[in-house]
Amino acid sequence: MPTRPNPAKRVRHEQPDTLVYVIEDRLYVNLTDRCTLACNFCPKHNGSKELHDYNLTLSERPEQEHIIEQIGDPSRYQEIVFCGFGEPTLRLKALVSIATAVKTKGGRTRLNTDGLANLFHKKNVVPLLASCIDAMSISLNAQDEQTYTQHCAPSLANSHAAALSFIKLAADMIPDVTATAIDGLEGVDIIACQKLAKERGAKFKARALDVVG
Repeated sequence: MPTRPNPAKRVRHEQPDTLVYVIEDRLYVNLTDRCTLACNFCPKHNGSKELHDYNLTLSERPEQEHIIEQIGDPSRYQEIVFCGFGEPTLRLKALVSIATAVKTKGGRTRLNTDGLANLFHKKNVVPLLASCIDAMSISLNAQDEQTYTQHCAPSLANSHAAALSFIKLAADMIPDVTATAIDGLEGVDIIACQKLAKERGAKFKARALDVVG
């Protein structure tokens, strides 16, 4: 005689991780929640894991094939943006694989990054990124190392200098590169940040404090 299932032992179905999410006409890829920075203006360091009503908590490292499947036809969107609550270049192999798949299907790609990929990987990865990334937004965040450290709490030494170097290398190889800083953070000189970006061949955008995405 078959036994009846014990309700107490039933598997509880959790809400699946948000691997891709839409804001306006762009599709964003939530590749990782790891980062080499602990920015004091980042929502995840202020008790929030949500962005535009999307919970970006990741229970595990998502497989690149699963993300490619969820993206589907990338030409439906203005662009596919690699930007979640972590630094996409920490998963460089997966990032390049997904971005290449998007390009193969006729999509446009943009990478939002802290500009520390070369410092983290201990080599110049810009040529690899240039093969599959159409546009790049790099968080410069401050005009000098002291102010940068105050707001971004980097785990790697010389992060500000590394970000500046990355901006120059990226601007030399990728046609659409923008450096950003947040207007409203204590001690951040937006005009000085703009000058640093333009000296390295990049455009500049001043972002508004507490406006994410």
